[in-house]
Amino acid sequence: MKNIKIGKKTIGEGSPSFIVAEMSGNHEQNYDKAVAIIKAAVNAGADAIKLQTYTADTMTLNSDKEWFRVGGEKNPESWKGQTFYELYKKAYTPWEWFPKLKKIAEDLGLVFFSTPFDATAVDFLEKLGVPAYKIAAYESVDVPLLQRVAKTEKPVIVSVGFSTLEEVKLTVETLKMAGSKDIVILQCTTSYADKPRVGATNLRTMKDIREKFKVHSGLSDNMGGIDAPVLAASLGAVVIEKHLVLEHGSALDDRFSLDPNEFKAMVDSIRKNETMLGKVAYGPQTPEEKYNKNFRRSLFVAADIKKGDKFTVKNVRSIRPGYGLPPKDYDRVIGKRAKVDISLGTPLSWKLIQK
Repeated sequence: MKNIKIGKKTIGEGSPSFIVAEMSGNHEQNYDKAVAIIKAAVNAGADAIKLQTYTADTMTLNSDKEWFRVGGEKNPESWKGQTFYELYKKAYTPWEWFPKLKKIAEDLGLVFFSTPFDATAVDFLEKLGVPAYKIAAYESVDVPLLQRVAKTEKPVIVSVGFSTLEEVKLTVETLKMAGSKDIVILQCTTSYADKPRVGATNLRTMKDIREKFKVHSGLSDNMGGIDAPVLAASLGAVVIEKHLVLEHGSALDDRFSLDPNEFKAMVDSIRKNETMLGKVAYGPQTPEEKYNKNFRRSLFVAADIKKGDKFTVKNVRSIRPGYGLPPKDYDRVIGKRAKVDISLGTPLSWKLIQK
């Protein structure tokens, strides 16, 4: 698979993980907080800041019917009893902020992009000139949205969350048929828990995604803690997405977000591991390795030899150190004759051997 360019960043095998700080509704509709989150993302070492582009009206209906009320024992108390419309009204990012936030982010060296939730959001983001798109797990089967995003021919990062194998296939095929060439599929934990849950991450799915669909893969981690994303990066995740909050408290996505110190700890751990993963390399890489290569075995004269004498198993041995001919030449040397007198302990070279 070829690498993908998003802004000045390269995504793909052999490149550092592309680490995305997700702002979501953690700005609590306070512009200054949104700016502070961007600056916190820079200081924590993120590569990109990602927003969400929707309004309550583009996301759902303003209805009070039972289907539109937030319930479920797993949802936080701050969500319960509200309609979807009321919740999204509190969580959305005002669209007039986007141009200013984009400039701030890019001036600080971050890639700025967003998750659109309908075609109007894509149109808006196209005018804004974002370099890539993210598709949320819940919209990964929204075929019209996938087709609209694919037509931009920009890189697309998709969380597949609780998608079945057939649904992931639908997502990838839809994008490719509509024009997408650069696709990253994110294994996505949609538990929205305050800490990792055993059996919820299933990071081996990333490798299966790469093999089955011939696309890059990564992780969108919607649980607390940094263990899952750090491990995912070591397993080859080319994109890591994690929510960022200024401080733990009242923000809507707080329980599965990282604060700036936690986010930095995650980035630092990933980057440290990447230095150890290194690159595909054979042969000595460090000065120490180059020196220590001298302690390999090689061919030495093991007894005094007169000019014209044959080299035999008694007077030639493969021993340490490595200053003589390589052991692979042993059979070629045995039976040949000495070109000059050679004393015990002399490393063999072809200039000592008659042709």
